[in-house]
Amino acid sequence: MAYTLSMRDYQDEQQEGGDAFSPDQHQSRLRCCSSEFHKLLRKIQGVPASADHAHLELTVVYNACVFTLTQTQFSEAELLLTQGLERALEVIGSDTVASDPPVFWRVVIKTLGSSGLYSSLLQLLCLHWAVWLSTCRLETIQDLQEELSFLSERLGAGVEDDRRTRGRTPEIPQLVVDPRKLNELLQICTVIAQGAERLNEGRNSEALPDLQRGSSLPAPRALLANTHLLSGLCLTRMGRPQMALQCYRKALETHSQCVCALHQSIMIYRHLGNTQAEIQALRLLHSTLMLPPATESLPFGTHLLYPSLLLRSQSLSSLLSVPSSLSVLHSLALKCVLHGRVAEGVEHYLDLMAALHSDSQYMVRTDTPPLPTLHELYLEAGAALLMAGRPVDCMVLCDEVISTTLELLPEKLMLEEPVEDSEAGTRIRTGPMSPEGLGSNQDRLGMLLWAGTAHLLQAHCQAHLKDWKQAVTHYTRCINLLVKVHVKKKSCQPQIPCVDMAGQQGSNLCILQRLKGLSLAGRGIGFTQRDQLREALRDLQLSLQASPECMSAGLWLGEVLWRLGRRREAAACWEKTWSFATESSEVSLPLYLQEPKSGPSLDSANLRHRIEELTHT
Repeated sequence: MAYTLSMRDYQDEQQEGGDAFSPDQHQSRLRCCSSEFHKLLRKIQGVPASADHAHLELTVVYNACVFTLTQTQFSEAELLLTQGLERALEVIGSDTVASDPPVFWRVVIKTLGSSGLYSSLLQLLCLHWAVWLSTCRLETIQDLQEELSFLSERLGAGVEDDRRTRGRTPEIPQLVVDPRKLNELLQICTVIAQGAERLNEGRNSEALPDLQRGSSLPAPRALLANTHLLSGLCLTRMGRPQMALQCYRKALETHSQCVCALHQSIMIYRHLGNTQAEIQALRLLHSTLMLPPATESLPFGTHLLYPSLLLRSQSLSSLLSVPSSLSVLHSLALKCVLHGRVAEGVEHYLDLMAALHSDSQYMVRTDTPPLPTLHELYLEAGAALLMAGRPVDCMVLCDEVISTTLELLPEKLMLEEPVEDSEAGTRIRTGPMSPEGLGSNQDRLGMLLWAGTAHLLQAHCQAHLKDWKQAVTHYTRCINLLVKVHVKKKSCQPQIPCVDMAGQQGSNLCILQRLKGLSLAGRGIGFTQRDQLREALRDLQLSLQASPECMSAGLWLGEVLWRLGRRREAAACWEKTWSFATESSEVSLPLYLQEPKSGPSLDSANLRHRIEELTHT
């Protein structure tokens, strides 16, 4: 009677439809059902074990254990299973066996294998398999591989027939989860968990065959997609990217929201240098991440035990991790701008900033990989806008950066040597920092670099508009900020940072030197346009001292020397600059630290013609 009432509570839950309840309501009803089955089990186990009620007791153990698992109470579930089996052994007068799971189950199977409890025994073994899988005890599953394989065969054949025969009697208990369907779910989840573990251990060639076989098992499409995905990861690590791409394609064909397969495809396209395919995949990944999350699909009969309950290993979680939609959008924007799709990249940057301003959790985000700071995103977007021929919009973003850093800039900044780059300048913050937030010199240096870069971009904008007076003014403002930084060597006097120091100090000082080079070059070009050649010569020479790879500084320095009548020096300067151009690359630099594509330029063909004429005179 009590069992019937417990089952009626559970059946009412199912008939009313789980979809009609919120997650909290659903969990509450599961706890209620679990409580009823546990009450019933305590009543049954309050009397000595009896052969007449052994089937009923083991079925109640099974059902109570299922509901315990839904509450992620794995130790309690295992204790229920162990106690239930020990009482079954008491029925036939057998002593309690060892606690080691493989030894325990081999003894139980041998002792109860010929009894009428065999079918119930296999059902409980199936549940214990679920416990081991949920708690990542894959070694135990491997130790019992033979028994579990036999279990799968029996549940698909003999035990099902036994249950069907017993189903004709009115006393036969009902199970809340079909053991045969649960067994199918456990098989595919075990293949995935073991494959992830082997991948994590570097046993790629060992993991691949089992994953490929697992892709043909009866299972939900999302789980089958994971077998294709993990197969692709194996092939990627084995140096077979094209075959890996085929696996990722199969994963997406199997389950369209397998976002990790898209992410891994992007990594391969990036490695192969297929930029257009990478951009297309980034766009698709972002749009997929913006969709509502898909509900977990389950085989009929296993609705209480979700795959996410069974697949909880850290190895699998790390393999299935994907960047956030914001990180993907940032990568898409940057990739478009760097590879000639500037207008599209600008739109993505504007979408990204709009999303960040509407994201109330922006301050505490833990995106992987981390997003740049909001100031840096403004600067990147500003540089993209300038590249798109929108200098006015660029200046608006730069004004925002300047206004939010104005009161936080140090009058003078002294750095001790050596200084490790703490990456404080790459943490995400919302809006302007408070003075209390500037706890280290690296924080202050980062703030100064943001303001200096904003002035640099504004100067580039004025140069684009051919307002050379304003351009020189903003370049000067940038330089005045940068010269506030001094590096103090131990037991030495403070020094203005040089190129060699920048390499020792870390990325922030490398950025400082790059900014000095660009701002001095820009101001030198501005002086050249105003025929202030002496001032231009000074700034362009200082620019090359700060950043020798600055191509515009080298070319314009040659132009100034040529105009001053120092033509052989000019020719040598141009030749040296062209040699640097073949060795250096700006791809690894932040967008706002790349040399401007707009503004005045020198025709290399014309310069080479001048050199040829000079050599013939």
